[in-house]
Amino acid sequence: MSRQLILEKIQQAVEILNEKDIDMWLTFVRETGNITDPMLEVIVGTNATWESAFIITKSGERHAIVGSLEVANMEVVNTYPNIHGYLKSIEDDLLAILNKYNPEKIAVNYSQNSSLADGLTHGMFLQLQKYLTGTPFKERLVSSEEIVAALRGRKSPTELSIMKEAIKETLKIFDQVTEFIRPGVSEIEIANFVKDIVRQKGFGFAWDEEYCPSVFTGPDTAGAHSGPTERKVERGHVINMDFGIKLNGYCSDLQRTWYVLREGETDAPEEVKRGFNVIVESIQRAADAIRPGAVAYTIDDIARSFIVENGYEEYPHGLGHQVGRVAHDGGALLAPKWERYGNLPYLKIEKNQVFTIEPRLTIEGFGIATIEEEVVVTENGCEFLSKPQKELYLIK
Repeated sequence: MSRQLILEKIQQAVEILNEKDIDMWLTFVRETGNITDPMLEVIVGTNATWESAFIITKSGERHAIVGSLEVANMEVVNTYPNIHGYLKSIEDDLLAILNKYNPEKIAVNYSQNSSLADGLTHGMFLQLQKYLTGTPFKERLVSSEEIVAALRGRKSPTELSIMKEAIKETLKIFDQVTEFIRPGVSEIEIANFVKDIVRQKGFGFAWDEEYCPSVFTGPDTAGAHSGPTERKVERGHVINMDFGIKLNGYCSDLQRTWYVLREGETDAPEEVKRGFNVIVESIQRAADAIRPGAVAYTIDDIARSFIVENGYEEYPHGLGHQVGRVAHDGGALLAPKWERYGNLPYLKIEKNQVFTIEPRLTIEGFGIATIEEEVVVTENGCEFLSKPQKELYLIK
């Protein structure tokens, strides 16, 4: 992540601290080459070996407390103007800064709801509490999840520009896949075809390469979040692919659906087209309801209810997640009020967040119909970042 973009995000963080009325954001880490805090790449731009504290105040001041051997590196990275190097213990410098600002609320990198705000290990939490024993600051710690959700969710113009380019390149690869699919090729062969293109173009993969892309052909497939198999494409199959790239540190995440024509067919059977069109309509209905201030689970409910009302089983996952530096980014989820999602479905949607919309349904005897689009939340609604798939891709 470029220094310019890190500084852009730090400025956003200061605005968020003031908005949330939190005096200080403290990211406390060590040995981040082994256990990485997800926010370091966004607000620091380098790793840390010894116990380190990266502090942003709501007045905009920034302090990095690092081991003495890492001071020079922090000066080169040049994202924190106030760098404090210590030799034997971080405690004195940490307490000096806390006493200087006397914050009433100190957001720290732990969370029960978001992995992106939960980089503080239990051991490091205990260590921090030890340093704060006997001070009023021990009772002033709060989770940083609100800050992290807002910061990772609200995309800056630079971030949006990169993400649009990633989506554009991803759709080009989907077009190449349409030309490659034919009866007799396996899911793995399709996936390897895609991976070769990604490597040739110098892109990264948006998630674990083992199942990026995920390819599913015909009925009784392995399902979402599974890797491709030796299962071969046959005529009469519905095929779908879940795929994204990483470009300049930002991800895309899209899905497309094909139908392989049987001998003598010039179009997909009515039951296939009906299932596909229900997916298309459910996506549009959800998109029409997305706007700043809407509660996330209500958007999921619109798509889920429409699919069930049309005679299909509800999909076994949330309707959509945020996308950014990782495929599953940000805070709020367009998801049902299931316990496994914690508080994320109850959060409100905000301007400049980027969400996927990805319902699915089973077309009995043919396969899984699913489409995944990306939208960005605007002042009064949302806009599609990916050109929506409105028609089945037909393979002759």
